[in-house]
Parts: sequence; structure tokens; C-alpha cells
Amino acid sequence: MAEPASHGLRGLYAITPGGVAPSALLARVGAALAGGARLVQYRDKDADAVQRGELARALRSLCKRFDALLLINDDLALALAVNADGVHLGAADGDLRAARQALGPGRLLGASCYADFAQARAAVSAGADYVAFGAVYPSLTKPQAVRAPLSLFRRCRAELRVPACAIGGITVDNALPLLASGADLLAVITDLFEAADIASRAAAYQRLCKEASA
Repeated sequence: MAEPASHGLRGLYAITPGGVAPSALLARVGAALAGGARLVQYRDKDADAVQRGELARALRSLCKRFDALLLINDDLALALAVNADGVHLGAADGDLRAARQALGPGRLLGASCYADFAQARAAVSAGADYVAFGAVYPSLTKPQAVRAPLSLFRRCRAELRVPACAIGGITVDNALPLLASGADLLAVITDLFEAADIASRAAAYQRLCKEASA
């Protein structure tokens, strides 16, 4: 496995939707990868351990075919078991320092920091490769989430110097202000995987990110 460079993280961060049959989910993720997504997070709150393991392995194989990275949401043990490229942890999903040690230097560790810059600073100190702020817009996935101000992305770039991920209610129509504020990654579920043409939608996100960094 090639060692990922966290400073190179930029663009669309495809987060898998829940409630989708495995075959359909793999097809949707394949379309996103074909459209240019190079970072995928497997997020599944409903399936049992066996199902999650099987699907995580299938996603790992799929991502490898596209030279993309697969991270696992909230499950360090699963990430290690399937040789994923990393794990993303929320505030209640495990100790970041312990996860950093278990992952070693060659895998990515992401941390949800919500709207809390102090939490982001602590996450970076514990070894996080990137931090996520959100919800940046009203979110269908987490409708009660606290809104995260865009100033967090400017501050992250200036003070923490690790990639910052925006999440929550992002669409191709509202993504540009996030990129202009310093967001490196756009974590998207609904606007990507509910699109009529997932590959084209992924490509549109990648174009936005490329244009914003030009």
C-alpha cells in the first residue's frame, strides 16, 4: 500500500449513503470513482459486523482499481481488518492517540471536530491527518447538527496546517464559498449519490476544487 500524504488531500470526499443494497452501493461508488473521486469513506450504521466486513473488503478492492483511498467511519478494528487506508473517528468513537498508534504512519486518521476549533487543535496534536468541520449547511443526514462557521477553515489553514474537510448539506451550487474559505475536502453524501448521473456529479466537484486551487 502506498503511503498516503495528508498534505495532498484535496477534492471530493465521497461518503457512502445508508440504506442501499450492497450491489447498488458498489455500483454507485464505482460511478463516483469513475467521475474522479479519489477518497471514499465507508459509513454504515445499520449493517451487522459480517455484512460490514464483506462490503468494506469489496469497497477496498474497488478503490484500489481506481487508485483511490478508502477510509472506514468510526471503526478502527474494521479499518485494520480490511487493510483500509485509514479511519475517520467522531468524538465518541475512540481515542485518537491510540488510533494513530494502531494505524501507524502509512494510514490516514481523520477526526470530526464539529464547530470546535479547540477540538481540532487537540485532534492534530493527537495525530490526526485531517480535521472535519460541520455541518456547514443544513444536513439531511444530521438535521440537528450545530452549524460550523466558515472562519474555521481559514483558521485551520493558518494555524493547524493540516487539510480541513467540510461536511453537511454540501452541493455543487453551494460548495464554492467553502473552497474559498480554505476547505480542502468536500465530504458529500446526498448530492453525490442521489444524483441522476453520479460520475458527472463527481467530476463537477473535482472541477470546482481544481478551479478553486488554481
